[in-house]
Amino acid sequence: MFHLAHIPQQIGQTIYCHGSLTCAIGQLLRGNQVERELRLRIVLEKPPGGIDFGLQRGKGSVYDIVQTQRSRTESDLSFEFTVRVGESERKEPNFLGPYVQGPPAGRFVYINIGTYAGQEDSPWSRRLKVPLQGITWKMVHAGVLETRVPGTGRDGGPTCATVKPFEGWKPV
Repeated sequence: MFHLAHIPQQIGQTIYCHGSLTCAIGQLLRGNQVERELRLRIVLEKPPGGIDFGLQRGKGSVYDIVQTQRSRTESDLSFEFTVRVGESERKEPNFLGPYVQGPPAGRFVYINIGTYAGQEDSPWSRRLKVPLQGITWKMVHAGVLETRVPGTGRDGGPTCATVKPFEGWKPV
């Protein structure tokens, strides 16, 4: 461990880092901006059985599916991952990293379903959009955040599109 910088105007303490970016206090230094890492957990409640679900890492046509899981009737699925959090122009949390999609004011994460998750024999080709809205700086500093979303849609198939109603993120 070595002393990287003293930045009192940004965080009020000395940052000690391993290597060039990951810091002992759970922050990252990128240029002149300090970013934090935030652990998120999405719990998909009781999706229909026999369907693959996976977390999308990457954007556009350049992405892969990670943490692929096959659902079992009456069982929940859980996806846990880390995002970076910087500060937006409006001084609000700005979520960054390979799992984050969308514009700064409307960030979200995709859960791919059925054929979109790599299950070639699935009759389902869907994505679930989990918003990152409502996460405050106080919540970012709390550590791990979790959201629970319904896994089954009104049609009896896996939930898809934007989660509605969305009950938000909670510290765990």
